Parts: sequence; structure tokens; C-alpha cells
Amino acid sequence: MSPMPADLNRAIQTTRWLAVGSLLGLIVLGLAWELWIAPLRPGGSWWAIKVLPLVLPLAGLLKNRMYTYRWVSLLVWLYFTEGVVRAAGEPGVYRAMALIEVALCIALFVACALHVRIRLRAAGPQAVAADVAAANAAAQDAVARQP
Repeated sequence: MSPMPADLNRAIQTTRWLAVGSLLGLIVLGLAWELWIAPLRPGGSWWAIKVLPLVLPLAGLLKNRMYTYRWVSLLVWLYFTEGVVRAAGEPGVYRAMALIEVALCIALFVACALHVRIRLRAAGPQAVAADVAAANAAAQDAVARQP
């Protein structure tokens, strides 16, 4: 296998760090929002645990695991929805924070989607075909298990 061109490697690293940075931003924003800035109760609220699902993929993104990029790109839409709903219903500073959450979610999704696309393109058509075959086999297995 030939070495990866420098521009592809740079694009992979850029999308990787954009994904990690936006994920960390969502974690920090979620904690700050629910513990200090606008908690439901004075002194913080249990809603801060909403960031736990965001902490789980951090190791996978840092280890550059393709599967993690894929499922994070789906998970992030829950937080996007929260941001849109809060932006529509909250006044002033809270609306700005909700819009920051939406922007971080979009950045995370775009970074994950581009990362997967670039890596599959760099791997070549054989890797893409193997990836499709594995996904089809998993889908067929799931269908076969249903009663």
C-alpha cells in the first residue's frame, strides 16, 4: 500500500481535530449551561448528565476510529434539536448559547461526515466495497434475527 498524499493526511487531521474540538465545546457548553449559567435550580441541576453521551465517543475520535465518527454524526442531531428548541423559546443570552450549541453540532456533523468520506476515498474502491459488503451483511443478519 502506497503512503497517503500529504494533502489527504492534512485533511484527515483537520477534520479529526475539528470533530474533537467541537465535541469538547459541546461538553463544556452543556456542563456550563446546566451547572452555572442557567441551571433549572440554583446551584446546578441533574440535567448536566446530558453531556455523558458526548463523553463516550471522545476516546474513539482521539484514536481515529471510523465507526465512532459514523455514530457520533447521528448522535449529534439530538443536541442539535435541543439547541434549536431552546433558541426558539429562550430570550437573550440563553438564545445565543443555544445558537452556539447549534453551530457546534453542525461543525461536529460536517467534520465527522467529511472525515469518513476522505478516509474512504483515500482507502480506495476495494475498501469502500468491503465496507458496503460488511454493512449489507450486518443488515441481513439483523433482518434474519427478527421473529
